Amino acid sequence: MKDILLMAAFAFLGAAVAGLLGAVALRLLRNRSLVVSVSVVAATAVTAMLLGTLAVAREMFLSGHDLTVVSIVCLMAAVVALATAVLLGRWVVARSNALAAATRSFGHDFDAGGSFAPPAGGATAELAALSRELAATAERLAQSRQRERALDASRRELVAWISHDLRTPLAGLRAMAEALEDGMAADPVRYHRQIRAETERLDAMVGDLFELSRIHAGALALAPTRMSVHDLVGDALAGADPLARERRVRLVGEPPEPGAAVPVEVDGKEMTRVLGNLLVNAIRRTPADGTVAVTVAVREGEGAAVVVSVTDQCGGIPEEDLARVFDTGWRGNHARTPVPPAGAGLGLAIVRGIVEAHRGHAEVRNVPGGCRFEVTLPAATG
Repeated sequence: MKDILLMAAFAFLGAAVAGLLGAVALRLLRNRSLVVSVSVVAATAVTAMLLGTLAVAREMFLSGHDLTVVSIVCLMAAVVALATAVLLGRWVVARSNALAAATRSFGHDFDAGGSFAPPAGGATAELAALSRELAATAERLAQSRQRERALDASRRELVAWISHDLRTPLAGLRAMAEALEDGMAADPVRYHRQIRAETERLDAMVGDLFELSRIHAGALALAPTRMSVHDLVGDALAGADPLARERRVRLVGEPPEPGAAVPVEVDGKEMTRVLGNLLVNAIRRTPADGTVAVTVAVREGEGAAVVVSVTDQCGGIPEEDLARVFDTGWRGNHARTPVPPAGAGLGLAIVRGIVEAHRGHAEVRNVPGGCRFEVTLPAATG
């Protein structure tokens, strides 16, 4: 037993010396190629084995010839191990260089619409995982680039439309002001009413722009409180009723079930604006003697939610435009051309921004004779 412990001590001492030397070598060569690092690791392992074996062999073998044979075998094993380590290191470096070249090529071609193409051939599990992550990142970057281009196009359209919509009422205001100033207005009272109406329209447009800028800047401060969604719908219907009467459009609201409060945690002011925008938009797009219906539904189960739907009779939206309905400045085709005093195409963009700030989502789909806008909000818990 004593001999065994002694041999173990000799073997451990030799291996420890080799490990210490290998750690120092790795520290000094840490900025060199992977081939060098792999070779150092292989050399450390082989040297540890060699020193431990030689230390024990000197105590075990009585013959010098036997000691020489063991030493030669260990040296040959060391040569083979080092050669294998070099080949392995070169193979890993080649795959790493191929991956770096593919990444560099993607970086150069990204602005031109290029995509990441993983290098062909086998690779280690780590390099394969890195390649998959790079491919996923490239896909996310491509999607982000598409969204950025879409937003940039929307901003350009918005600037063009806002410029037009501001220029028209301003020109009218200037003409009416000049007519009043020169005493050429046949009906000054009517001119004053028209000036006030145009001023209110401009004020509403500026208010929409300010609200949208707060949403895009992430500066929309919400003050959520617990309230019944039916109260929100009732307030929105009351606010839109005068416009509906003026345009001879029927407003239909689904009456709440007895005892069904349907609570939600929302900012009452902002959510009233959401429902008001949807109702005004629906009323303006619905022909006279048409109907705009508002319904409330509750989705039970995990992730319970409250869905408020506004259905109009606008005739529907082309399928290719459905994805753009909530984009900034979107106005649609001739079937949904704005009629005075429509805004600058910001209402639905504001709807989406406010709803998403409440951790909900807004969507639209066509139904027979028109379209349905749905606002989904998380149901209040507790």
